[in-house]
Amino acid sequence: MLIDDLNNAKIGNPFETLGLQKLEGSSYILRAWLPSAHSVEVYSIDGKDFICTLTMVHPDGLFEEKISCEKPFHYMFKVTYADATVDVIDPYQFRDEAFFGLNTMNEDPENIYRTLGAQLIELNVDGVKIKGTKFAVYAPSATAVSVIGDFNFWDGRRLPMAKSLLGHWVLFVPGLGAGLRYKYEIKDPFGNRLPHKADPVGFYHEQYPSFASIISDQHSYTWHDQEWKKSQLNNKLEQPISIYELHLGSWKRDENGQPLSYRELAKDLLDYVKEMGYTHIELMPIMEHPFSGSWGYQPTGLFAPTSRFGSIDDFKFFVDTFHQNGIGVILDWVPAHFPTDAFGLAKFDGTCVYEYEDPRRGWHPDWNSLIYDFGRDTVRRFLIASALVWLDLYHIDGLRVDAVASMLYWDYSRKDGEWIPNVDGGNINYEAVSFLKWFNEEVYKKYPHAFTIAEESTAFTGVSRPTFSGGLGFGFKWNMGWMHDSLEYMQTDPFFRKYHHGEMSFSMIYAFNENFILSISHDEVTHGKHSLLYKMPGDEWQQAANLRAYLTYMYAHPGKKLNFMGSEIGQGSEWNDDAQLDWWLLKYPKHQGIQKLIKDLNKLYRSEPCLWRTDYDPASFKWLDVNDSEHSVFAMQRNNGKDFIVAVSNFTPVPYVAYRLGVPEPGTYEVVFNSDDKQYWGSAYGTGETKLVASNISWQNCYHSIVLDLPPLSTLLIKKISD
Repeated sequence: MLIDDLNNAKIGNPFETLGLQKLEGSSYILRAWLPSAHSVEVYSIDGKDFICTLTMVHPDGLFEEKISCEKPFHYMFKVTYADATVDVIDPYQFRDEAFFGLNTMNEDPENIYRTLGAQLIELNVDGVKIKGTKFAVYAPSATAVSVIGDFNFWDGRRLPMAKSLLGHWVLFVPGLGAGLRYKYEIKDPFGNRLPHKADPVGFYHEQYPSFASIISDQHSYTWHDQEWKKSQLNNKLEQPISIYELHLGSWKRDENGQPLSYRELAKDLLDYVKEMGYTHIELMPIMEHPFSGSWGYQPTGLFAPTSRFGSIDDFKFFVDTFHQNGIGVILDWVPAHFPTDAFGLAKFDGTCVYEYEDPRRGWHPDWNSLIYDFGRDTVRRFLIASALVWLDLYHIDGLRVDAVASMLYWDYSRKDGEWIPNVDGGNINYEAVSFLKWFNEEVYKKYPHAFTIAEESTAFTGVSRPTFSGGLGFGFKWNMGWMHDSLEYMQTDPFFRKYHHGEMSFSMIYAFNENFILSISHDEVTHGKHSLLYKMPGDEWQQAANLRAYLTYMYAHPGKKLNFMGSEIGQGSEWNDDAQLDWWLLKYPKHQGIQKLIKDLNKLYRSEPCLWRTDYDPASFKWLDVNDSEHSVFAMQRNNGKDFIVAVSNFTPVPYVAYRLGVPEPGTYEVVFNSDDKQYWGSAYGTGETKLVASNISWQNCYHSIVLDLPPLSTLLIKKISD
C-alpha cells in the first residue's frame, strides 16, 4: 500500500505519486505527504489566490484532492501543525528541475560537482523567484533514498527522492539555504535501512559526532588572485620550487592549545613562509576526514576543506592571501583508498559503489581501508572531479598524489595468494594506470597554471613523462630513492662514511629519468624515525653541523626542494600531530642558526638560476669529484649554460687545509654560502682568502683549480665573480 511505503520511507519514485497527478480528461489529483500536519490549504505559487483545501485521507499525513484544470499549475501549501502554520512550496511539482543536468554526467568530470551534492539554485516560476537546494546522489542499487536534515527532523519519511535511469537520486527542495545540515537515508537492494550517509560530493561537513554534510554556497567568495594565476602560466620545470610541507593542525597553536584557523594561518603562516623564502606550501590532506590521527590520509569528503579550521570562504581566503603574496599552495590528494566509516563511501547503497568487491583487490592491508575500483567509469569520474574541484573552485596550484605505488601494483603489501593478477598474469593494475593518465591529462588540459606530483616509491617507468610518450603524465615525482639513500649515509658515523660513499652519489645515476623533487617529508620524522636533527650522529655541535651540511648539499643537488615543517628550526623531538612545533627552541643560537641557514639558502637558491632552471637537463650537472671516499668529500658543478656554481661537501668532522678544487674556468671565485658560517652556529673555520683566484693547474677533470680550506661537516657553494 502507498501509505505503508510512505511511512517506511520505501517509495521509489515520489513524482509518480505525490504532487499534481493527471487523471482522465481535465482532472488532476493533488496529493501531499506531510506527516504530523492537521490541515493543508492550497494557494497559487505567489500565495495570493486560494485554490482549495486538501482532504486528509490518512491520519499519518496523507492529503489529497481532485482538481479540475486544463493543464498543470504551480502552487504552494499553507500547512497547519499543532503548534504553527507554515508556508510550504511542494518539491514534488519540480520534477524536470530535479532531473536537470544529469544527462551531462558523462561529458566532463566537473559536471559531477556542478550537478551532484547539494546545489543552491534559484527558479523563476510564473514570475516568482524560488530559491532552494537541489540534492542529487549516486546510489544505483538503492531501493529508496530520502534527504534528511535539520529541516525535516531527520525523518526519512518526509522527503523521498526520485531515481534517474543512471542511478542518481534527486530532489529540489524550495526554501533550503546555506548552513543547514543534511544526510541521506538509503535503503539497500533488500529494503534494509543503512546507516545515514554523508554526501559524497558534499562541499562542507560537520565534525564528530554527526559528520553531517552542510549545504554551502560556492559563489559567496570574491577572489583577488587574478594576477597570480596569470603569472603561473609558465614551465614549472624551469622555475625555482622550494616547498614547505606542513600539517595545519600542528604547525602552531593558540594560547589555549587549539589549532589556528584558516584566517589566522593566512597571517601567521604566510608571514613565516615569506620570511623564510619558500615558493610554495604543501598541505597534508585538508579534505574532510573523521580521525585527526590519520593526518588527513583517510578522507571521507574529497570535495570539502575540513571544517576543523573554518568555513569554505575562510579556506578560500587562506589560498587567496597566499597567492596575493606570491606563494603557491599545493594539496595532498588521496585517491588510493578510503576509510570504512559507516557514514562514508563504504557499501554506500548496500553494494560496492566505490570499492572493488573482491577483498583481494578492494582491501588495503596496510591501512585497513578500502580501495577505489579504478576500472569503474563512475568511480574514475568521481575521483577526477574531486581533483579538479580544488583547482577550479579553490584555486589550488598543485596536487601531490599520495601512495601512487599502492595504486599501480596489485601485489602491493600482499603475499602470494592475496592478490589477483591482471589479464596478462602480471602485477600491474592497468585500471589504475589508465586512471592516473586520464587524471593528469585532465589537469594539464583544463588548468594550465597547475601541476601534479606523484609520491611513488618504486622504479615504475615514466611517472613524470607525458602520456603521449607512454608515461603517467605527472609533472613531478618525489625522489624517494635520494631521500632514503642520503639519509642512510648521513645517519652513518663519519668514521664509517667512506664505506658508504656510493649511497650519497647513487641518485645521479637516475636523476634525469624523472622530474624529481627532493623530498624530506613528514614520513621521515615520525613513528620512531627521529627528527631530522637527531638522525645525525655525533655530539650536539656535530649533529647541527651534519644537518646544515646535508641541507646545503640538498639545495645544490639537481631537483626541486621539499622540507617538512620543524626541520628548518632543528626540532629535536619527532613530529607530533597533536601539538605545535617546538617554537621555544628559537631562543637558542643553535636553532636560530639552522633557521637562518634555510632562510638564506632559499634566498640564494631563488637568485641563482643555475640551481633550478635546468634541473632536468643532464648537461646542467657535473661531478668534479665523486671518488674521494677516503675523505668523504663530494664536489659538483651546477650550470644553466650561462652561469655556474660549484658545491663542495666535507662530511667528516675533520677540516681539510689547502684543499684543491677543480673549476671550469679561469678567474676569481668567492664562497657565496658556507654552512659552517658563524651565523649558522658553525665553527667559522677559515676558508683562506676571501677571493679565490683560479690557477692553471688541472684538477678533477678541470683545466683550472682553486685552493681553499674545507671546514668540518660543511658544504660550500662557490661562484665565479670576475674573469
